[in-house]
Amino acid sequence: MRRQARRLVPAAVVLLLQLVAFPMPLGAWLSGLVYGLVGSLAAVGLVLVWRSNRVLNFAQGDLGGFPATLAVLLVTAGGLPWLAGVALGLAAAVAVGLLVDVVVVRRFFGAPRLLLTVATLGLSQVLGFCTLLLPRAWGLGPAVRTLPPPFEWSWSFGGVVFDASDLVAVVVAPLALVAVALLLGRTRTGMAVRAAADRSDRALSLGIPVRRLEAQVWILVTVLAYVSVVLTAGVAALPFGAALGLAVVARSLAAFVLGRMDDFVAVGAAAVALGLLESGVRWNTGDVVVFAPILAGLVVAGLLVQRRGTRRADRDESSSWQSVGDVRPVPDVLARLPEVRAATCGLGAAAVAAALLLPLLLGTNGQIKLGIVVAFMVVGLSLVVLTGWAGQVSLGQMTFVGVGAAIGAWCTVNRGWDPLVAMLAAAAVGAVVAVLVGLPALRLRGLYLAVTTLALSLAASEWVFSNRAWQWIPVDPFDRPLVLRRFSIDSPMRIYYLGLGVLAVVAWLLRGLRRSRTGRVLVALRDNETNVAAFGVSPTRAKLTAFAVSGAVAAVAGVVLVLAQSAFRPTTYGADESISVFVATVIGGPATLLGGAVGALFQRGAQWLLPAPWSFFATGAGVLVVLLALPEGLGGVLWGLRDRFLRWAARRHGVTSLALDRTADLGADHDAGQGDGHDEVHGAGHGEAVP
Repeated sequence: MRRQARRLVPAAVVLLLQLVAFPMPLGAWLSGLVYGLVGSLAAVGLVLVWRSNRVLNFAQGDLGGFPATLAVLLVTAGGLPWLAGVALGLAAAVAVGLLVDVVVVRRFFGAPRLLLTVATLGLSQVLGFCTLLLPRAWGLGPAVRTLPPPFEWSWSFGGVVFDASDLVAVVVAPLALVAVALLLGRTRTGMAVRAAADRSDRALSLGIPVRRLEAQVWILVTVLAYVSVVLTAGVAALPFGAALGLAVVARSLAAFVLGRMDDFVAVGAAAVALGLLESGVRWNTGDVVVFAPILAGLVVAGLLVQRRGTRRADRDESSSWQSVGDVRPVPDVLARLPEVRAATCGLGAAAVAAALLLPLLLGTNGQIKLGIVVAFMVVGLSLVVLTGWAGQVSLGQMTFVGVGAAIGAWCTVNRGWDPLVAMLAAAAVGAVVAVLVGLPALRLRGLYLAVTTLALSLAASEWVFSNRAWQWIPVDPFDRPLVLRRFSIDSPMRIYYLGLGVLAVVAWLLRGLRRSRTGRVLVALRDNETNVAAFGVSPTRAKLTAFAVSGAVAAVAGVVLVLAQSAFRPTTYGADESISVFVATVIGGPATLLGGAVGALFQRGAQWLLPAPWSFFATGAGVLVVLLALPEGLGGVLWGLRDRFLRWAARRHGVTSLALDRTADLGADHDAGQGDGHDEVHGAGHGEAVP
C-alpha cells in the first residue's frame, strides 16, 4: 500500500501546487480534469514506447496529429457525420503506426536507442509536413480547428458549460487507459513486450516475435496519440504546424519524467495533475505562456531527483552517443605529394573565391539570406562542440543563440557599443548561461539531457525572449552601428562579410581547440567517461568546458543574427528552431566542423528554395535518410571523396599500404612517413559520424 502511494507523490505535488498557487472554481477545475485525462493518453503512449523500445518518442504529438487533423477535416470540411469521420481517422492512425514501424523503426532494430530517438525528430517533421498539407485537399490553409460535438448536449456547472465533446472525453479517455493497463498486465502480449524491453536480442533468441510486437506497440501508440489529439480538438482546439507536436510532447514529457518514465499509473496521474495545473494557470493569469517555465522547472526537478537505473537497458541509454568518429588530418607522407598540395590549394582558393564573390552575383534579397546562413553555420559549429565532440544531446541550442541576440540588441540599442564588443559581452554571458544549463549534465546525459534542454528552450522562448518575464530586450528595428567606429555594416552585403569573418575566426579557434588536449579529452570523455576519469581527468570540468565553449559560440552567432535582421525577433529563437538546428547538424554530420556548416547550409537552403511545407519535409526526410543510408552525414560524404583521392595519390606514388584505421595514433602516422619507400599510412580516413 505504501509503495502504491509513493507512485502518486509527483502527481500530488503538482496538484498541491495548483491548489495553493493557482486556485480556481470547481467548474474550471472539472474542465481541467477533462483536459488532463485527454493529455494522459499521449503520456501513456510515451511510456509504452519507452518500455518496449527504450526510445524517447519526440513524434508522439505528430503521430496523432496527422490522423486527428484528417478526422476533423472530414467532419468540418468534408461534411461526414462525426462517427464516420472519427472512425476513418482511427483507421488512418492504424495505418500510420504500421507504416512508421515498417519504414522507420525496423530499420533501427540493432542501432543504439539514441539513433532512433533522433529519427523520431525527423519523423515528427515529416508527419508535421503531411499535417500541414492535408487542408489543401479541401482547398483550405493551415488554421486552428475544432471538432464539433457529436450530438446536442450541455451541462452548466460552476460557471462552465460542458458539451458532448467533454462527455465523450470523460468516457473514452478512462476506458482507453484501462484497456492499455489490461493489455499489458493481463495478456501474453503485454508480458512479451515487457520481456523484450530490456533485452530484445535475448527475447528474439527465445522465440518471442519481437518485431511483430514492435509493430503492435507502435500501432497502439499511434492510436493513443490519435485519441488524445482528436479529443483535444473537441474539448479545446487543434493548433497547426509545429505548435501541435510541441504542445503535446511538452506536456507528455513532463508527465513522463514526473512519473519516473516507466510507471503507467504514475505517468497517467501526473498528466492529469498537469492538466489541472495548466488550467489553473490559464484561469488565474489569462495567459498559458506562464505555464512554460513552471513546466520546465518540474521537468528539471523530476529528472534530478530520480535514481539512475541499475538494469542494463537503463545504463545503455547514457552511452548511446558513442561511436561518433572524427576526421583524421591528412598524414604528412601524403600531404607532401604534389597532387595533394595542388588539390588543397585549388579547393581552398575556390572556396574562398566562392564565399567572397557569391554575394556579388545575388540581389539584395539573396544577400540578406546569405547573412543569415552564415549565422546559422556558426550555430552549427557550436552544436558540433557540444554534441559531436562532448556527446551531450542539446535540443535547446537556440536558447544560447537567443541569449546572445538579446545581449547584442541590448548592447547596441541601449548602450551604443561596438558590434565586436557586443559579441564579446554576448560570448561571456552565453558561456555563463550554458554552464548553468549544463549543471544538470553532471548527473544527466543522453536522453535525459535532451528532455531538460527542450523544456528550458520552451520556457526561454515563451517567457524570456518574449519579454513577458521583464521588459529588457529592445524589439524595435534599429540602425546598425559602425564596426571599430570606422566600417559601416549598413548593407546586407557588408553584414554577410561580417558574418563570414566571424565564421572563419570561430572555425579557426575551434579547430585549434579540437587539436588541443581539451579537445582530445572531450572526445575521449564522450566515448568512455569511466576510462577518462581513471586517468585523473575531471569529467565535470570537461563537460562544463564544452557547454561554456558551445554557449559562447552560439551567443556570438546570435549577435550576427540580430545584426542581420536589424531587430530582435523572438520567434527566431523558439523551441522548434532548436530542434531544427539539431536536426540540421545531424544531417551535416556532428563529428566535424564541416558537417555542422554543411548541415546549416542544407537546412536554410531547403527553407528558402522550397515552398514552406516542403522545406519542413526536406529536413525531416533528410535526417531519416542520413541516419539510414549516410551515417556520417553530408560532411562525411565529402570526407569520403577526400579519402578516395588520397588512395589514388598513394597508389600513384608507390605508397603501397594505405590503411584507413580510425583508431590509429597520429604520432604513428608521422613515424610511418619517415620510413623507407614503402610507407604504411594510418589515419587518413574519416570516422563514423553516427549521430
